[in-house]
Amino acid sequence: MVLAMLLGGLRRCEVLGLRLGDLSPGECRVFVSEGKGGHQRLIPISAQFFTAVGDYLDSERPPVDHDRLFVVLRGPTRGKPLSAAGLDEILEGAQRRTGLTRLTCHQLRHTCLTRLREAGMALEAVQAQAGHRSIESTRIYIHLANSWLAEQYLQASAAIDADRTGV
Repeated sequence: MVLAMLLGGLRRCEVLGLRLGDLSPGECRVFVSEGKGGHQRLIPISAQFFTAVGDYLDSERPPVDHDRLFVVLRGPTRGKPLSAAGLDEILEGAQRRTGLTRLTCHQLRHTCLTRLREAGMALEAVQAQAGHRSIESTRIYIHLANSWLAEQYLQASAAIDADRTGV
């Protein structure tokens, strides 16, 4: 679940809505059928996500009578689709174990989108990955590191200087 948000930029509701049939491991894609505002999209996601999902399906997920991907693993609701409160509880446990001061689904999504942009993904592609209707919404999510900005500036400046000296 964490990797869906951290590597794919999925929203909490999108992670909880994933069904087994939404996964295309061979293409490294996920179909988001229950996106915000009822919008659907097909997005790429790292093979690392599919490896983790395979491990989860093989060793953790109990047999169930539905096709939701993520389910409750223990207790009286074992095997039922995981709820938003359940996912938040899992993240709170991870937060305590790692010593992070704060860990939320939304922060994982922000981290994904920022890392994609810093790695060179076009802003319009980040917008599509995020499922944003407006590029301005995507800009709000991007928290670029100062080092990335400096690197981008130096590359652009070098290109401008090379162009100027070549004239």
